[in-house]
Amino acid sequence: MIIPIGNLVAIISNGSAVLGLGDIGPLASKPVMEGKAVLFKKFANVDAIDIEIDSNNPKEIINIVSKIAVGFGGINLEDIKAPECFEIERKLKEICNIPIFHNDQHGTAVITTAGLLNVLEMREKKPQDLKIVIIGAGAAAISSARMYKAIGVKNIYMFDSKGIICKSRSDLNQYKEEFAVNACFNLKEAIADSDMVLGLSKGGVITQEMVDSMAKNPVIFACANPEPEINPKDALEVRDDVIIGTGRADFPNQVNNALVTPHIFRGALDIRATHITENMKMAAAKALAKLAKEPIPTEVKRVLNIDKLSYGVEYIIPSIFDKRVMPNVAFAVAKAAVEDGVAQVKSFIEDRYLTFLRNLSKKL
Repeated sequence: MIIPIGNLVAIISNGSAVLGLGDIGPLASKPVMEGKAVLFKKFANVDAIDIEIDSNNPKEIINIVSKIAVGFGGINLEDIKAPECFEIERKLKEICNIPIFHNDQHGTAVITTAGLLNVLEMREKKPQDLKIVIIGAGAAAISSARMYKAIGVKNIYMFDSKGIICKSRSDLNQYKEEFAVNACFNLKEAIADSDMVLGLSKGGVITQEMVDSMAKNPVIFACANPEPEINPKDALEVRDDVIIGTGRADFPNQVNNALVTPHIFRGALDIRATHITENMKMAAAKALAKLAKEPIPTEVKRVLNIDKLSYGVEYIIPSIFDKRVMPNVAFAVAKAAVEDGVAQVKSFIEDRYLTFLRNLSKKL
């Protein structure tokens, strides 16, 4: 069977930053990448094939991918460490005329932005008044911080393994320098009076004392796997007003990139987008935030084994099992692509496309 390239995505990795495993190399990363391909097909009916590259040289990776890109409808970069991933994505966007998307950066950014948008509304807070602490300064952290700034957040304090990203340090790359602050203090001091903490580091780095010191009605996204930066039970033990999400399916508010990436590609491929723009990513975040407020289907409650579930502190992010995610996100992304002028279809009939997506979703 010949698979049309308009529905075919290449999942590219060198295995240098696999979630929870680190730099395990291209061969060891292959089962993970094969799993990603399954998720693309299962959740968005996007055909995907994994391609592992045995190189840590950004120029070599860029050259290889740019040469094979002609055979694909889109390129999904996966588990490539920072800061190399930024240059690889940037350069491929310049060279290629198909969607290039680094899942580790943008998937986490989109889903946590969706959750943050709902928290802002639920807790009646304004983005410009927030104090956000980000633990970790890799691909996902940088992209998330950029999206938070795009919605109006001004006060962001980012930490890497050496401490706070501040202007007095001489070891920062250009991507970290973007978030360098004047003040220099430790993590405990930074978290005090903060409204949000995004954890993209390792398990156990957030203590109950830190949680107790946060501002009123805080939110924590503890995304380290398999052990989050703080266990939700421990956080709720000291604060009953905290909203917390993790990367795990056995806790509420799972931060799962599979809610984002397959559906962004679905919309981008259908509209024959030449690029994935910032507006398309923000459209995906807003679509997810909106969907979380809708009545939750019975089948989702059944899968989660929860009889009573509705929009609230334990459900600010839609479930990955909600079949409405794909049509809602893909439609929002496609519409944004048309608005941004990166779509190549001759006509875009919104009602017809949304009906197509909903019918497709029922078959998945």
